[in-house]
Amino acid sequence: MKSVLGIGNALVDILVRVENEEMLKKFKLPKGSMQLVSHELANEVDLATSGLAKSQASGGSASNTMHGLAKLGIPAGYIGKIGHDHLGEFFKNDLLKNNIQAHLLEGSKGTGRALTLITTDTERTFATHLGSAIELQKEELIKEIFEKYSLIHIEGYLLQNHSLLQKIAELAKATGAEISLDLASYNIVEENLDFLNDFIQANVDIVFANEEEAKAYGKGNTEEGFYHLGKQTSIAVVKTGRNGSVIHSNGELYEIGSIPAEVIDTTGAGDLYASGFLYGYLNNYSLKKCGDIGSLLAAMVIELVGAKIDEHRWTEIKTMLKHL
Repeated sequence: MKSVLGIGNALVDILVRVENEEMLKKFKLPKGSMQLVSHELANEVDLATSGLAKSQASGGSASNTMHGLAKLGIPAGYIGKIGHDHLGEFFKNDLLKNNIQAHLLEGSKGTGRALTLITTDTERTFATHLGSAIELQKEELIKEIFEKYSLIHIEGYLLQNHSLLQKIAELAKATGAEISLDLASYNIVEENLDFLNDFIQANVDIVFANEEEAKAYGKGNTEEGFYHLGKQTSIAVVKTGRNGSVIHSNGELYEIGSIPAEVIDTTGAGDLYASGFLYGYLNNYSLKKCGDIGSLLAAMVIELVGAKIDEHRWTEIKTMLKHL
């Protein structure tokens, strides 16, 4: 059976529902943004929200995608860097209990964490301290791990480490693995546009983007970005929120509808879409069916708080997959 290796920033998601935007203003966190914060500020936000209900889960974009794939029965592994602390132990154990091979390295700092403040309109604002997550270096990647997997899934937050991305591509080619890339954030695309153009053209087989990321890739033009991605890769997927998604492959376009859902929290929607799409791809389903499975998983996760789907819904999903 084909298998997938995810590589990304190993973070523990700490999700907090806030009643208003005062908390965001207090810490100067623009609503809907992802802000990198110091260890000290992360502690301050954590303390200020201590009286509110919180949930905790292993996170990071690629980790979320691997969780979804593992739940669907695809052998999955994950490479990331954690700290020597209780959050690192939590992250590792969460991977293992979900049948994900943990290829984790230990860094010099604490485990990264993403404090996710969810307002009543379901918008997410992230105060993220990366900690040891960003200490992953190209010298630490070894061919023996890559040889176990047929597809390497990279989260876009790693794009700021160009040498690491190049090493991943080298090892994937050396072991005959395909590469999928989730662009992750429009500002990351803008900051690394020249590198991205070359990297995608030379190495990427499947790319995932949302409308903002496609717009950044097209230098302000979403359609231009989408078609440019479609020319550079075998498969380009642009997620369009409530409108579903569009897939570009070999000059063909496939429009995928969204599935109606009661939106509680959009955390992980794109990551779980990628899980569903890659599950279909690895099973040689049509691109239309791949997109439909992606939409199904995205619809399921946005009805819950956090980026994980509960066991009851996974049972429902597996039943529904038989009829797609």
